[in-house]
Amino acid sequence: MAKAKIQHFLLVFDHSSGELVDVSDFGHDSDAALVAYARCEETHASNPSMDILLVGSDSLETVKATHANYFDGSAAVSRLLSRFTSVDA
Repeated sequence: MAKAKIQHFLLVFDHSSGELVDVSDFGHDSDAALVAYARCEETHASNPSMDILLVGSDSLETVKATHANYFDGSAAVSRLLSRFTSVDA
């Protein structure tokens, strides 16, 4: 049985807007994925609201299942709720 090659996906999520602002598919090109990840991290380094993720998986559908909170809006809801539950006593 042949082993499936890992595909690389770059996810850029903006917690301030609650939106997944970019999904890039690099296929099997790990070098290009790492370069893009490093550039994106550098671009958004001063913005703590941005999550930059480089995910390896067999497909984008699997990434959508394993990282559903970035695709279905629940990451934004969690961040908003944490603001209300972390009030100083």
